[in-house]
Amino acid sequence: MIKEALGATVIEGGDRLDTAVDYIYASDLMSDVLAFGKPNSILLTGLATQQAVISAHMAEFRGVVFIRGKKPKGISERFVHDSNMVLLSTGLDMYEACVRIDSSVSHPGAITGVNQETPAAERMLLRREFIISGGDLAEAGMVSTEVKSLLKDIGFDPKLIRRVAISTYEGEMNVVMHAKRAAASLLVTPHVIEVVINDEGAGIPDVDLAMQEGFTTATEEMRAMGFGSGMGLPNIKRNTDELKITSEVGKGTMLRMKFFIWPAKADRAL
Repeated sequence: MIKEALGATVIEGGDRLDTAVDYIYASDLMSDVLAFGKPNSILLTGLATQQAVISAHMAEFRGVVFIRGKKPKGISERFVHDSNMVLLSTGLDMYEACVRIDSSVSHPGAITGVNQETPAAERMLLRREFIISGGDLAEAGMVSTEVKSLLKDIGFDPKLIRRVAISTYEGEMNVVMHAKRAAASLLVTPHVIEVVINDEGAGIPDVDLAMQEGFTTATEEMRAMGFGSGMGLPNIKRNTDELKITSEVGKGTMLRMKFFIWPAKADRAL
């Protein structure tokens, strides 16, 4: 087991230690986790924050191992309870942790206990409204977590839910880091899931430039949180079927994200 290989202590999820994973992903950049991480992975990170746990949850990871003896502080008890993840802490550094896992685990295996709900009913309609507060790091990620939970309760395909959750989370973090506040909405029809985030903020002077991978205006504080690698908007574009961005400098930005529900758009490459 990974816990024994790393000599790790359990922070959360002691009753889920038989959970197995397909991949090990080591990173302190949460934007990269969201962009490149694969479902059924476990994250090794030195970023001991709630955002690291939420990012892993949005990317459908099954657990997080905090290296160098770190333990996250200020994690919402509600989120920890709902995320159903395993959180561990090891005194090893990133390199040594990866080496030990590689030496002890020939194939991580497949997760047990995955929610295997059937596809959603033929007719449905859901609309929810949310408020995102700029600068509120303690609650950052709570809206996207609720969106993900609502879609799982309906029974959508996990791949579709993952795309919606990641896109919503990236949009939510943009508000937290760059805007005063935002109104967000989730609309589900029989053929499309639509998420709209309309913020009050500085706006984007050049949307085309902002869409380029690697372009960032993040502060050092944002980078310390694991964000700011310039993958936010490109990652949203990658995960949506339609993305419309309207922005006015000095007033704010609106993201309108659409995700088509099979069979309305069954030819989308996943």
